[in-house]
Amino acid sequence: MKGYSADKYYHFWEGFPRHFAINGHRFVWHISLLFIIFGFALLSTGCLSPQLSREEIQISVSINEERIQAQVLAGSTVEDALTEAKIAYTESDQIEPPLYTLLVDGDEISVIQVHEEFEREEKIIPYEKQIVRNESLPEGEKRLIQLGENGLEEIVYRSVYEDGLEVSNKLVKKVTLREAVPQITMVGAQTVFAPIPIPGVIAYLSGGNAWIMEDSTANRRPLVTTGDLDGRIFALSPNAGWLLFTRKSDKDPAEEINTLWAVSTQGKPKEPLNLNAANVVHFAGWRPNYGARVYYSTVEPRNAAPGWQANNDLYSVSFSASFSPQTKEIIESSSGGVYGWWGMDFMWSPDGRTLAYARPDGIGIVDRTNGEYNPLLDITALSTHSDWAWIPGLAWGADNKMLYTVTHAPSQNLVGIEESPYFDLSAMALSNPEEIKLSPQTGMFAYPATSMLRPSGQESVYQVAYLQAIFPSQSESSRYRVVVMDRDGSNRHEVFPPKDTRGIEPQVPVWAPEPIPGQEGDFLAVTYQGNLWLIDSASAEAHQITGDGLISRIDWKSLEE
Repeated sequence: MKGYSADKYYHFWEGFPRHFAINGHRFVWHISLLFIIFGFALLSTGCLSPQLSREEIQISVSINEERIQAQVLAGSTVEDALTEAKIAYTESDQIEPPLYTLLVDGDEISVIQVHEEFEREEKIIPYEKQIVRNESLPEGEKRLIQLGENGLEEIVYRSVYEDGLEVSNKLVKKVTLREAVPQITMVGAQTVFAPIPIPGVIAYLSGGNAWIMEDSTANRRPLVTTGDLDGRIFALSPNAGWLLFTRKSDKDPAEEINTLWAVSTQGKPKEPLNLNAANVVHFAGWRPNYGARVYYSTVEPRNAAPGWQANNDLYSVSFSASFSPQTKEIIESSSGGVYGWWGMDFMWSPDGRTLAYARPDGIGIVDRTNGEYNPLLDITALSTHSDWAWIPGLAWGADNKMLYTVTHAPSQNLVGIEESPYFDLSAMALSNPEEIKLSPQTGMFAYPATSMLRPSGQESVYQVAYLQAIFPSQSESSRYRVVVMDRDGSNRHEVFPPKDTRGIEPQVPVWAPEPIPGQEGDFLAVTYQGNLWLIDSASAEAHQITGDGLISRIDWKSLEE
């Protein structure tokens, strides 16, 4: 600013407020500097290259057998191009290349329009014709016991179309609207097996129907002929006046597996009584010496194997022919220990005072007052690597003092005890709960059962029957033979079937409730090849009672007034 005077500019700044004129030299310098910066900014802006507009590219779209030409801006995606060309599409359409792909000049877009249609139709389910052999009818005689009725199901198909042409048609849903009812015809099949006098009542399940024998194996009559008994529960009351059983539910098994019923065995056939209990898989049984009172445990149905999740609960239900069932919760639902999802079993002592339980990891006593399970003996749970769990068999001694069960024994090989294939028959006294091994390597399905008390000198004694696996190291798939021994494990001997014949399927042997007149020992009842057999435990003499091959469950009780 050298050579310039503030006086020269006085008239220029005269119109400004006075404070702007103070220190005029300094002010002029600041203003000049601003002009210089502004000039450089304009110069810099002018030096920039001019903005170029985006070029357009040519693409084509194939849709519904048409080819549409379109121009879009370079750098557009397939999605941008379809939007620009106003071509509508859905998520199910097949577009190539994918929507996110950047396009270049000359690219082609293929749009295949895809849609699906559902077709519903109802289809008749023809009823089946079932023939039930009945040994109480003369050979060849027929009797229609249930009319058949067709069922109805809804079928849904899904068809997929591409550009209007059907490319697939699949069944996606099948729902049963009404179950078919089988037509059941009873055909006479009297056999030549000699009748045997029997004490009490034998109940047996044959072809989904319940029958009983009274006084003699030749005296048979039906109790329930609906053909829908599932065999999970089948038990006579202690006085043989009622039969407890389960029936298949008419609902979807994922909603309800079965229902619990009771029917009187006395006099003319009567209608079964619904006990208002459902999903009873493992246990339902009578409490001895307490009238018509039943205890049961439930499960929750599931779609996944094994078809349920056990509740490990306990209920009681009291009823009679004159008043409706009254249900009471004894123990609420619980996890049930190791593999508790499978469930547990229970067994009343003969005097009806104590209830024992068995589950995959041990046995114990039910504390009904506090609603708890009190363990007596821990058992190593078997790892089946499958959708089922092993529950040890359990039986009370006839004197109410001993418990007999099957325990999981360690293996001599290097496998863990959880995978050991060996099982022993053991016993324990309630007064001294220590395990007593009675018979080694019996197999996992040994299922002990005890006979009635018999006087012997100054005390009463009883026998124990159990199943011995023919191949103990493969007891899961092995067949078995019935073995009888004294309560302390002595005098062990096989009684059925003979060694040169095929073994029996796993089951609980059923002892006669009283001696059979004229027979040496106590009698056992078992099913073998679908028929009822009675075996003398002393002589091992066996008697075939039925020949229709349809029997799956049996029970035997004294008939008391």
